[in-house]
Amino acid sequence: MAQSVIVDRRFCVPDPVDLAMVRDKIASQYGNFVIGDVDGNMLFQVKKPGFGLHKKMILLDSSGSPVLTMKEKTMTLHNRWQVFRGGSTEERDMLYTVKRSSMVQRTTKLDVFLGHNNEEKTCDFKVKGTNWLERSCVVYAGGSDVIVAQMQHKKHTRHTALSGNDSFSVTVKPNIDYAFIASLVVLFDVVDRQESPKGIGSDNFEAAHVTQGLFQ
Repeated sequence: MAQSVIVDRRFCVPDPVDLAMVRDKIASQYGNFVIGDVDGNMLFQVKKPGFGLHKKMILLDSSGSPVLTMKEKTMTLHNRWQVFRGGSTEERDMLYTVKRSSMVQRTTKLDVFLGHNNEEKTCDFKVKGTNWLERSCVVYAGGSDVIVAQMQHKKHTRHTALSGNDSFSVTVKPNIDYAFIASLVVLFDVVDRQESPKGIGSDNFEAAHVTQGLFQ
């Protein structure tokens, strides 16, 4: 597969990337995430800024510098989020838009339109929930069946279920921008939990295993 740079070339590597994504499920609906590799090295954090008129999340790299800003567009019917480069929310810095595929959905599906795709007739990527119970998802290239990334929950013990964390793993195909994929999974999680009280991280489903001391 050709290299697919969406956010930055440094996030495209020739080998598969396995991300471990941990969310504080006790936090608000737009909770904090820590995203690392399988060796426990932190790659990103997702933080929700202070109170404001807009629902917004910022993806930070391991040094604390903003990589992406995700902002929900108000007064829309499809849970539309706009994603901007760095800490900007200026129109000229918008990289892509993510929205629900339809108003009524059995499982959560999102369409992703890159910044140059103004007409939005055909999506550039699609995120599909794979199972209502498992709350996992697959990212496809456009409307094709080509998989570029796949997310699944990890199992947990009773001890880790009480830790206040929820985690899932994401496998990103070679040459696919893994910062881009991380943002899509975060937004899938947000929209999925908006659509159902039993979304990812619900206490009515199995929370994921959180390795003791992960990313500390």
